[in-house]
Order: sequence, then structure tokens, then C-alpha cells
Amino acid sequence: MTIDVLCALDSISRGRELKRRLEPNNVILAASASEIDAALRTRMPDLVVAGTRIVEPPIEDWVREVRDHPWNPDVVLVHDPEDARFRAAAIRAGCLAVLGGTLPIEDLTATLQALIERRLGLMALLHVRSPTGDSRLRDFVSQSPGMQQLIGVARKVVDTDSSLLLLGETGVGKERLARAIHNEGPRSAGPFVAVNCGALPDTLVESELFGHEKGAFTGASRTRKGYFEQADRGTLFLDEIDEIPLHLQVKLLRAVEDRRVQRLGGERTIPVDVRIVAASNRDLEQAVEAGRLREDLYYRLAVVSLEVPPLRERVEDIPLLLQRYRESFRRTLNRPIHGLQKPALEALLRYRWPGNVRELINVVERAVLLSPGPEIRLADLPRAISSLDPGASASHPPGPPLPGEALPPWVGEPLLDAREQVVGEFESRYLSHLLRETGGRIHETARRAGINERSLYELMRRHGLRKEHFRLHRARND
Repeated sequence: MTIDVLCALDSISRGRELKRRLEPNNVILAASASEIDAALRTRMPDLVVAGTRIVEPPIEDWVREVRDHPWNPDVVLVHDPEDARFRAAAIRAGCLAVLGGTLPIEDLTATLQALIERRLGLMALLHVRSPTGDSRLRDFVSQSPGMQQLIGVARKVVDTDSSLLLLGETGVGKERLARAIHNEGPRSAGPFVAVNCGALPDTLVESELFGHEKGAFTGASRTRKGYFEQADRGTLFLDEIDEIPLHLQVKLLRAVEDRRVQRLGGERTIPVDVRIVAASNRDLEQAVEAGRLREDLYYRLAVVSLEVPPLRERVEDIPLLLQRYRESFRRTLNRPIHGLQKPALEALLRYRWPGNVRELINVVERAVLLSPGPEIRLADLPRAISSLDPGASASHPPGPPLPGEALPPWVGEPLLDAREQVVGEFESRYLSHLLRETGGRIHETARRAGINERSLYELMRRHGLRKEHFRLHRARND
């Protein structure tokens, strides 16, 4: 993946040398202010590198105009002599960096390469609203070690036909990951068929998955191919796999193993060439123990199992996600939103994100729509986020509901799932309290909890608790 760089340096020969060094990126050379303007109108560069002697003053206004283009190009100025006041004004105007004009070409190239990598990361991080889009594994850029490891494993299984099982909470992007794996594999030219098994009525599951013959049941006025046949030569994504009724799981297992299906009311089996990617937001091992999922089906689907971490466990990714979606919605909604105020960012970092990335997208879209000024404010965020205690950690769960508020999310869930949620909430609250009391000191927290430090670290990882948050909290209070 490459970007377009518009380069307008004071020295033409220096610009040509930079063009050679920045390959394979497409470097567009300009020698005057008019050529810069023409390139901005016709070429839509991602990065603009300009010498201040070429740019028409006032330079701060020029930077703002360039940054205001719909595709939001980055701007780097090359300026001499060193002037701290000018540098500060240029950065305030939206300039990404101000570099010295006498910087050796090697150092200038290395600096621009780093900025290009940054731009590539922002471009590839996530595609806004692409439920049927062209997701790729490179889109999952992350600072989180857990996500990096997951994508590394995903790359290893792209070219295989082995069944995959994707686990993770609602909203973490399981279907998007499945699409990325499909799009990068040998089946990319074939269909990607996504099925939410939990949304299928029990009476129609068999017909929807395996198809039916004409007259198979009342209302079956014609023969219909099921999802297995529709996904032939492609990928079949079965979300909420544990919602399939037990009596049909045997037939599903046979279809997965034999790659053949029999339509409802039919007498012959039909070969299907599909790769199965299943997904769930629940603990499927518990579902097996509870008798909701056949053990043989579980192990047949989980040839390779990938668990997508929730957003609260990769807090380091939130600022980049916020920037990416803010810029995307700024363009698609045509709203002049160019920043995020510090109190708003701090509240977004404190929030637990029960709806994960899907919720973050909705929050950003809402804020971009409601913000009256150029920056998203704390007041533009939902009350659940804006009213959080500034001293709370990013993973501190919400308190019990007040009269008139929504019931806890575990109400109505099966007992085992509800118990898991309640125990998890208790553990998170308990550890958050101890960590606040000890200022994030691991040894002291483990001693008070009566567990060893290794167990404490594991519990903290599970609940997205970071000792740094509690040290900062204690420092503010001191």
C-alpha cells in the first residue's frame, strides 16, 4: 500500500532526489504555488511537503486551507532558519511537522518515511460502515499486543480451508474479520454469505441453511437453495452458532464434515465447496457443558479459534480509532469538526465500551452531528460517558441502576451466562477499589486480596485494569 506525496521544495534537485528515495510511493513534484494548487485540485495527495519560500503567505492560512480539503491531507513544512514561534503557529494551524531546510537528505527521507507510515496506519485502520465492504487484514492496525498476535495468526490461516471459530463480545468486529480473511484468501472471487443463526426462527433454520424442494412444506411453492449452496466456492459465516437448535446440529456437523447437504424434502445430497467460519459472543465451552452445543460440532468448528479482545482491553487503540472515525464522519456528513477537546477525550478513554468498536462508531457519529463548533466537546457525548467520575479508571464498570434506569444486562440471560457477568462485575469492582486504595501498587494489592501477583495480573488483564490509571488517580488526589 502506498500514498501520494505532493513535494514542493525550494531546490528542484533536492525534490527529485527525494522522489527517488520515497519510491514506491507516488511523489508529485511542484515548483510554484500555482502548481501546488493545481495538484491539490486534481491529484488529491495524502501528504504535502512544501518549502515555505514557495507557499504564498500567510503560511498559517495556507496550511488551514490545505487541511480543509475533503480527504484531509497531512502537511509538512520545510523552513529555515529555526524559528520556535513560527513552528508553534504552524502546528496550531494543523501542520504535522516543521523540518529544517538544511536537514541532510538522508534524515529528511527517514523522517518523511515515518510520517508516511503514520498516514498509512490511519488510512488502513478501519473502513467506516462497510458491512459488505472490502475489509483486509491490513485494516486491523493496532497498538495492542493482543490484536497484533491475533492478526498474525489470522494471516497464517488465510490460504487454508480449515474451519475457523471467532469469539468475542458483541461489536468487536467478528464478521469484519471473517470478511477480511475471505477477501485475502483463494476464495475471494466467491461469495461471502453471512448468517445470524440467532435471528432465524426455529421452524425455518433447516430450510434456510440447507434449502428445500418444492412442496416440502406448506408454502414451499418453489425449490430454494439454502445458505450452504449460496456460499458455494466461497465462505459461509455462521454467527451465534450456539443458537442453532440441538436437533439440527447433527445435520450441520455432517454438512461441515462431508461438504454435502440435503435439502428439506429432497432425496439426494448436493456437494458444496464452502469454508466455514463460525462465531459467538459467548463461552462455547460452557455452552457444551450446559448441553446447548454438541461437543463434536464445537471441536469440528474450532480447528483454529481466534478471540477478538474487547475495546476496553486495548485502550491504546482508542485515540486512533476516534481520529479515524471523526475524520470519516466529518467528510461524509460534511461537518467542520477538526478536533476533540481534552475533557471529551479523557471521558472516552475512561468509558468501559460495552458495545465495543460498534458503539464507538455510533458515539463518534452522534458527536460529529451534534457538535456546534470545530471540536467535539464533553457535552456532545452521551450522558453515560460525559457523566463518568473523572477519577474512575477506563475499565471501571457502571454502578447499579437507579430507579427508572435500564435493568442490568444479565437479566433474562441463561443462569451460567448471568453468573459469569455478575462475577466478572464483582471482580472488576473489587480489584478497582483495592487498586485505588494502594495507588496501583501490585504487591500491596495482591497481599490485601490474598492472591499471588501472577493471579492478580491475570485478573487485571481479564477486566482491562491498568495499574497506571490508579497511580495517576492517586497522584491527582495527593
